[in-house]
Amino acid sequence: MRALVSWSSGKDSAWALHSLREEGVEVVGLVTTVNQETDRVSMQGVRRSLLTLQAGALGLPVWEVALPWPCSNEEYQRRMGELIERAEAASITHIAFGDLFLDDVRSYREEMLAPTSIEPLFPIWCGEQGTVELARRMVAAGTQAHITCVDPTQLDPSYVGRPWDPTDLPDGVDPLGERGEFHTFCWAGPLFPRPIPVVPGEVIERDGFYWADLIPG
Repeated sequence: MRALVSWSSGKDSAWALHSLREEGVEVVGLVTTVNQETDRVSMQGVRRSLLTLQAGALGLPVWEVALPWPCSNEEYQRRMGELIERAEAASITHIAFGDLFLDDVRSYREEMLAPTSIEPLFPIWCGEQGTVELARRMVAAGTQAHITCVDPTQLDPSYVGRPWDPTDLPDGVDPLGERGEFHTFCWAGPLFPRPIPVVPGEVIERDGFYWADLIPG
């Protein structure tokens, strides 16, 4: 088994990688989509320099997928298809995702890979009722992250830029943000030999979301 991990730079993908390594799976790279317009990690809005620091700490190369903005679903699928062809040529057998309980997202991943020789893995899938316990385990293991993006229709924008604390979120908000309430950058945890220092910077509103710029500390 030779696997890539879908890497958002957030806590869930970090925990997925940690889980795979605990199981002895050979992980050979991180797959990350990058917004070409902003030169940042998609959704998380994290600077590429921070992604580089993560990858260096983990000792893994980044398999970057550059995406235009805006990006149609057709263009996204085309560029991901090129990534999958590259992975097949490199004898990759699996791509792992940090999904937790959204069945439609899981089905999409499975359908995307079905025509290929690569199989999907969901190492931290826990169901909607399992995220509280999973968040507790992640915190207990030393996982630390900052909230980099907030959907203001689901969570108050004042949370953007804060350290992720699953016990400090309002009722109705998933502690891991699986419904898209928020996104994070993971800067410490069992994967990292030392923390990656970051400082929250400017907060902006863009495309209906609030984003906190994290600056390398």
